[in-house]
Amino acid sequence: MNELLIALIGINIILSVYLILNLRAQNNEGLKEKIRDLLSKELKENRTELTSSLRDNREEMSKGIDNLTAKLEEKLTTIAETIKSNAKEDREQLSQSLKDFNELHKQKFNDMTLKQEKLIETTNERLEKMRETVDEKLHKTLEERLGRSFKLVSERLEAVQKGLGEMQNLASGVGDLKKVLSNVKTRGVLGEIQLGNILEQIMAPEQYDQNVKTKSGSDAHVEFAIKLPGKDVSGKEVYLPIDAKFPQEDFVRLQGAYDVGDPVAVEKANKDLMRSIKNFAKDIHEKYIDPPNTTDFGIMFLPIEGLFAEVARQPEMITMLQREYKIIVTGPTTLAAMLNSLQMGFKTLAIQKRSSEVWEILGAVKTEFGKFGGVLEKAQKKITEANNELDTLVGTRTRMMFSKLKGVEELPTSQNDDSLLDDSMGLE
Repeated sequence: MNELLIALIGINIILSVYLILNLRAQNNEGLKEKIRDLLSKELKENRTELTSSLRDNREEMSKGIDNLTAKLEEKLTTIAETIKSNAKEDREQLSQSLKDFNELHKQKFNDMTLKQEKLIETTNERLEKMRETVDEKLHKTLEERLGRSFKLVSERLEAVQKGLGEMQNLASGVGDLKKVLSNVKTRGVLGEIQLGNILEQIMAPEQYDQNVKTKSGSDAHVEFAIKLPGKDVSGKEVYLPIDAKFPQEDFVRLQGAYDVGDPVAVEKANKDLMRSIKNFAKDIHEKYIDPPNTTDFGIMFLPIEGLFAEVARQPEMITMLQREYKIIVTGPTTLAAMLNSLQMGFKTLAIQKRSSEVWEILGAVKTEFGKFGGVLEKAQKKITEANNELDTLVGTRTRMMFSKLKGVEELPTSQNDDSLLDDSMGLE
């Protein structure tokens, strides 16, 4: 209905516009007036119809809305009742499901509780067994370790007591040693013993002498002297004197100054030690060095490496002793190295001395070998001649004998053997 009215209104408007446009074109005032009246009348009728149509539409729409509202209310009521019924059923189902779920959950919880209680009980039993086992092992281990510890402590205490006894003995021994070392003669004997041991290990007994008078016109005897391979014009031995020295007091004072850390005391003790070494070198030079009976130098042996290190720390002292007193200062290690070098030199010299003898022996051997070659050649010639004669005898003579004996009859084997036996008996 509304669409129809709108269409009519649209057609009227189009016609009105068209007529107005035509009237403008024709410029006809009378016709314009008629058309205007006609249009006005038409518009009034259209408004009246439109108003009536709208009223009818409103009434119809009101009735439709009322009917729709009633249907909607009825439908909503039905839906509400349906929802209410469905909700009730859902609530009942949900309540039943919750009840079933609670029952199932309660049952499972009870089962889990039983399992947990059983697991706790089993765990407690295992823990108890483990505790008993651990306690037993700990107790056993603790007893064993305590026993070993007490035994070890007892052994250590016994060792400590024994060590204390040894320390007491050592203390008394140190005191005795200190008393011994405080004696100059005893210190000299100790150095002499150590020097003798080194010489015994490296040199042969015939290569050195002990307590030798090396300087003519002097009664001083050097502790050891090495025999050099060469002899002087008169046929006497040429010696290398070695004397052991041990400035114990000066060395002890120097070590004490080092321990205290006093530079002034160290310097003073070092000067005293060098003064003693210089006096020892002078003493060896004056008492034991006497060329050509000895070498023009001697050896001072210091029996302690630390003492030798203190002297070697000052090269100007070493140089001065060698220049002024012809003395070489050595310690146990350096003396052993020097003796090894001397030993190698002695062996080289001995080889050089014996080399002429070796060449003479080799010449004689060469001569005899030449004679032996000639004799051997003659013997080989004789053997060759004998071999040729034997070949001739075996070959030619044997064939001639067989040719002469062709006409002779052979005896039977047994008779032949008997005759040969008889001949052999007759020959015997």
